[in-house]
Amino acid sequence: MWTKILLDALLAAIAAIGFSAISRPPLRVIPVCALIAAIGHALRFWLMNDSFGAGLHIIAATLIAALTIGVLAVFLSPLTSTPAETCLFPSLLPMIPGIYAYKTFGGAAMCVLSHSREAFDFYFYQFALNGSTCVCILLCMVIGATLPIFLFEKISFQATRPGNNA
Repeated sequence: MWTKILLDALLAAIAAIGFSAISRPPLRVIPVCALIAAIGHALRFWLMNDSFGAGLHIIAATLIAALTIGVLAVFLSPLTSTPAETCLFPSLLPMIPGIYAYKTFGGAAMCVLSHSREAFDFYFYQFALNGSTCVCILLCMVIGATLPIFLFEKISFQATRPGNNA
């Protein structure tokens, strides 16, 4: 059980390091991004797991994990003297629902290529299900990650001011 959670956290941290390297933040930010991504993604993995977690749907688990990532980014960004968004976005990107987007476009292509009503109905169902799941996950990521920035406005917007770092 713990091995799966730790492996998920490690892979999310590696992805966050890659995503943060693309935007070229100060080097002191990269370990914070990796830590936040590891915690958030592992939390989502645990929340979704039926056998040792809460068994939540991916949409609800993503919302909770995105809120956690947002809160961690707000409270850890003063340590790096950077805006919360610098830590937030690379940490959030490993949770993007790539497989759902892939299956959405695959379903749309198969709808166009289908020659029977039954095949079209099946692929349209796949297109609609995966597309709506993908959109809901993305909305939960956006809402969950940005809500802490506005809830903890004083901390969030003063992270880069001199003399406010702990």
